Amino acid sequence: MKTKTITVFLFLSGVTGIYIGFSLLFTPIEFEASAGIPVVNNVNLLSEIRSSGGILLAAGFIIALGAFRPEITRTALIISSLFYLGYGISRSVAILFDGAPDTSLIAVTLAELIIGAISLVLLRSHSYIIKK
Repeated sequence: MKTKTITVFLFLSGVTGIYIGFSLLFTPIEFEASAGIPVVNNVNLLSEIRSSGGILLAAGFIIALGAFRPEITRTALIISSLFYLGYGISRSVAILFDGAPDTSLIAVTLAELIIGAISLVLLRSHSYIIKK
């Protein structure tokens, strides 16, 4: 049961990362506009957004692959933890320094923190299963 939970979680977590990474890399203006963030005629900002999209896309692929390749499940859980908690904590710091953003970005922050926390719990569970 626990391994099936980990498999489903990694697949969903990975597909989420793939979707966001792909969107940031290939359609950044439209993707950011969906969150109320205007990114028009700013080549430097587009470069920053696209570069983040590339790393998110790669992380998403590794996380999703961990659902199907048991030998990298632990690595995928670690990357999922770092990926989602890194973003969630960074957004929390931004809220402290810059103030609260739009409610959609606050919801994203909470989702990232929750997914990252679940990743850590499943990593601990997975490590326990391996030791048995």
